[in-house]
Amino acid sequence: MPLHVLIVDDEAPARARLRRLLLPYVDAGRMADPDEAADGIDALAVLQDRREPVDLLFLDVRMPGADGFEVLDRLPPEHRPAVVFTTAYDEYALRAFEANAIDYLLKPIDAERLAQTVDRAERSRSTRDDGTRADRLAELLEDLDRAALDRPDPQPTAPAAPLTQFTVQVRDRLVVVSTDHLIAAEVQDGITNLFVQEGGAIQRHIVSYPLDTIESRLDPNAFMRVHRGALVRLGAIREMVPWFSGRYKLVLDGGHEVTASRARSRDLRERLSL
Repeated sequence: MPLHVLIVDDEAPARARLRRLLLPYVDAGRMADPDEAADGIDALAVLQDRREPVDLLFLDVRMPGADGFEVLDRLPPEHRPAVVFTTAYDEYALRAFEANAIDYLLKPIDAERLAQTVDRAERSRSTRDDGTRADRLAELLEDLDRAALDRPDPQPTAPAAPLTQFTVQVRDRLVVVSTDHLIAAEVQDGITNLFVQEGGAIQRHIVSYPLDTIESRLDPNAFMRVHRGALVRLGAIREMVPWFSGRYKLVLDGGHEVTASRARSRDLRERLSL
């Protein structure tokens, strides 16, 4: 049976190059004609709507909308194919990929290196166990969370008093926001987003400062980092929905959702327990 493949990359030339490199495997009957997705959100839609399950996912790491890690976070274990990461970033991530993923490919992708990946994917399909694969990918995500969250503070200075309010740029003016109205701060595609609820509606504000800076200025008794790219206000959590491999999907005020890492899910349960 040929491998069913999905190429996920926000750069059209990168998708086209990988498709050309995979053409000999299509011609040889080892692979069906690959599908493509232009970003993480598109990939999730394709994976959900396909009649034939995807056997092999070539997944870019950094994409708008949802990056490669967020795609994996949002896929139920039963819909999670074998994954090959395609990336040019993050040395610690590459070490984690090598230890836990099916394979990784550095861009620009080399044809000989790709041949090894396809052979590995074919062997993996004949021997893989879905539960084992889900655990391996969960370990990968956990490695990345740990690498980001356990970095030492580069400025070990005395902490300033926690913020009670801050300003955000809205068109041509500055708007003052109370931290009581901040429900979450998340990094998406390298951009820091603040999600604020006032009057029932959730507003998204883009700010220029990193998540580490925001975390350092908020009250640690009221806010918690639940993922390498997200922190939430504890009082805004309305539900903790069990997710795969010991993780929780958090449903916040206004229906906003954030997925906590496995380690932070354990910490969160302890903090919210009586």
